[in-house]
Amino acid sequence: MSIQVSLNGLSFCGLSVPERRIIFFKDLLFTRKLSPAQVLQEIEKLYEQEPFLRQEDPEVVVLFSNELYNLVPQAFFNEEHASEYLKYNTKILETDYVAHDEVTVAKMVNVYIPFTNINNFFFEKHGEFEYRHCVSVLAAEFQIQNKYQTAGTRVYLNCFPGGYDLLVFQQGKLQLANTFKCATKEDFIYYLLFTAEQLDLDPSRFELILLGRIKERSDYYEIAYNYVKEIKFLDTSFGFIFASKEEPPKGYMHYPLFKVLE
Repeated sequence: MSIQVSLNGLSFCGLSVPERRIIFFKDLLFTRKLSPAQVLQEIEKLYEQEPFLRQEDPEVVVLFSNELYNLVPQAFFNEEHASEYLKYNTKILETDYVAHDEVTVAKMVNVYIPFTNINNFFFEKHGEFEYRHCVSVLAAEFQIQNKYQTAGTRVYLNCFPGGYDLLVFQQGKLQLANTFKCATKEDFIYYLLFTAEQLDLDPSRFELILLGRIKERSDYYEIAYNYVKEIKFLDTSFGFIFASKEEPPKGYMHYPLFKVLE
């Protein structure tokens, strides 16, 4: 089972491995951004309401989606000083635990702060489990997809309520990963174009690949289309079978959640 946790919502996906069948899917968006304590309360409610979460004993992967991270080249990473890589762009409390993911394929280490109270809850429910940051998953998978890209620029935009993750690959190598908050379509396009300007990128010449909570004909899509010449949605083909009779969720909207189950 994969679980994505953010202060804006929760997603759960249960996979029956032998059949590659999705046997449980739950997606919950909050009406406002919550605190980690409030998110834990929502998780506790779900575990009370959903029989699958109480009865099954799955292998669990938890994905944290937040802006409390920093990608560091492997050559400069020192685990003993992990918090040093966050102190200039993240407020670190004494009670915070600093974790890190090896993004070996990109020769990077993602240093981040998980929600400790939520990790403790999942440990009590499921015992040992794996947890990672969403940007770690995106950076690794997109680096693989760009392995043989020797020219051009691809910009990946993973949209979520209240913001997006932005990853830039130039000539097949990860150049930037950052997360921006946005409340309006003007915010949305401003940070995209600002990043392009800082990296000396021409919006008419790079490829913008969208994923996450964004749809065609939305305000965000339309304003991006006014400035960026080449836009497409991330192509996904997980090959999962969905047990539910409801329309299955689109792969690009929940890419990290599905990807870690492959």
